[in-house]
Amino acid sequence: MAQVRRQANLPRPSWGWQDAAACRGEDLVLFFGPDGERQPEREIRERKAKQICMGCPVRGECLDYAVSRPEKYGTWGGLNEDERASERRRRMRRANAA
Repeated sequence: MAQVRRQANLPRPSWGWQDAAACRGEDLVLFFGPDGERQPEREIRERKAKQICMGCPVRGECLDYAVSRPEKYGTWGGLNEDERASERRRRMRRANAA
């Protein structure tokens, strides 16, 4: 008998916020780098992506989505993968302290 992998009991996301996203229509490679990308190119690309995020009206919703899932790749809500992992830990510590 094959085991069925169960996903965490997460609520279905509401995608409506994406309609107002500043990144809508931008090249996805700007937010999700290409395979084999070198560090200098990554830093430049992420800086450009984050500039778009900074002026986004739904930045908070985007970041909340990416932190709650968790999205493992790309720039979401103005944060890269490592920054989101730190934010996730910070939120967990804050929730545990409450």
